[in-house]
Amino acid sequence: MQRIAVFVDAGYLYAQGSALLSGSAQKRTSIQLDPRALIQALKTTATECAVNCQLLRIYWYDGAAGGSRATSDQSSLAALDDVKLRLGFINSHGQQKGVDSLIVTDLIGLARLKSFSDALLLSGDEDVRIGVQIAQNHGVRVHLLGIHPARGLQSQQLMHASDTTRVWGMDIVQHFMSMRSAVIPPIESHAQKQGLPAQQESGSPSDQIARVAADAVNELSSADQGALDAYGTEGRRGIPPDFDGRLLASCGAASGRRLNPDGKSSLRNQFGRGVRQRLSERQAPPLSGSK
Repeated sequence: MQRIAVFVDAGYLYAQGSALLSGSAQKRTSIQLDPRALIQALKTTATECAVNCQLLRIYWYDGAAGGSRATSDQSSLAALDDVKLRLGFINSHGQQKGVDSLIVTDLIGLARLKSFSDALLLSGDEDVRIGVQIAQNHGVRVHLLGIHPARGLQSQQLMHASDTTRVWGMDIVQHFMSMRSAVIPPIESHAQKQGLPAQQESGSPSDQIARVAADAVNELSSADQGALDAYGTEGRRGIPPDFDGRLLASCGAASGRRLNPDGKSSLRNQFGRGVRQRLSERQAPPLSGSK
């Protein structure tokens, strides 16, 4: 079967992509990803690696808090055609676990079933080498993809085991990844607008919650809005964990104290209503006679 499957270690992509753009690996909260542009770049590279192959699918491997709840970015990717989301977990130290074993398992299992003839692997971890070697024993050609400067940041043994290697440079990465200060606006945004330290913001706790929720909605980028739409914020799923944590931190810093359960519920509800209102405005038909 002349097909190519793509295997992406998201942790490697985020770390090395942000290092290329900013000089050092950055936290996820500082990274803006354009899912559609990224998937197109992967498809283009897959075609270059295996000219006569059709795409089987793109497997996206990442960690999730609790092992199951996807973030907004993960939901955006999973909603795209040809993408299969596979989640490991994030431990108490914020470390991604279980991802390498998922990659190895899929490489070996799909190779044994003769599901593909070629594999494009975006990773740098030595732990996936055994999967590469066993897949090759079943006739699969493995093309290793790195992000500049890949030579010093990918496992040398993994590079040696692969059939071909190639590197994405700034010219490619900058089309799907960029840096940002935060997904949620700066945690003291309202106070700073008033020239006050966060703990001196005026108004009742309910007023502070309303201001933080409104600021968060107003500062959402189009990519953030798209990620929230893909996650399903307009339904009953609530707020993605990555947005939720920063939203709670923003309100806590603005008020100078932790929110109680009722305050958290109010903040989430107001933010969710604001996001849904913004979505409905975007989807509303133009007024009669407007151009």
